[in-house]
Amino acid sequence: MNPIILDFLNQLKDNNNREWFHANKKNYDTAKIEMEAFVDNLIPLIAVFEPSVQYVTAKDCMFRIFRDVRFAKDKSPYKTNMGAWITKGGRKSPGPGYYLHIQPGESMLAGGVYMPEPDQLKKIRQEIYYNAEEFKAILAKKTAKKYFNGLSEWDKQKLAPRDFPKDFPDIDLLKHRHYTVACMLSDKQVVEKDFSKLVVKVFGLMHPLNVFLERALNG
Repeated sequence: MNPIILDFLNQLKDNNNREWFHANKKNYDTAKIEMEAFVDNLIPLIAVFEPSVQYVTAKDCMFRIFRDVRFAKDKSPYKTNMGAWITKGGRKSPGPGYYLHIQPGESMLAGGVYMPEPDQLKKIRQEIYYNAEEFKAILAKKTAKKYFNGLSEWDKQKLAPRDFPKDFPDIDLLKHRHYTVACMLSDKQVVEKDFSKLVVKVFGLMHPLNVFLERALNG
């Protein structure tokens, strides 16, 4: 990935205001074009194991850099990251997908389902309830654990969800509100020439999880 992207985001972090952004709009446009090109080149590689994404483009998948500050305490107008949610429906899709997040010192690759609606969450939990061993086997694969280790623990509820027996042996798996995995990246990895190969490899390892979640939601 072109280091121009990280360079711009680093500068934006220290100058997160409209005056600076407008004065450096050309630099932003350059960084955005580079990010779009990277994602557009990535999509056909992901489509090899996830054919459903073959018709989307970077513009379908990338998030805007402008923040919604209407209800936020932090009124900084711009995000200090660039991200793309790669799914058959692009960034607006609520189903399983692949997330590329580029941010100095905080870049990552993620997969799964984030913030599912209540009915979707229940479907995922039901699928895990009936197929717990299969789900655990997906998460336990040694090749995958080299890059991500289990589900994200963020926003996990403390009590067992309603409609499921509290004595279920794998009840801990049902307490998640988001079914995602993540692989953190260093800035050095992001700017390496073969970064796209790493991205495709990690997303490929996340694919079995997404297949399971897709089945839960639409099977």
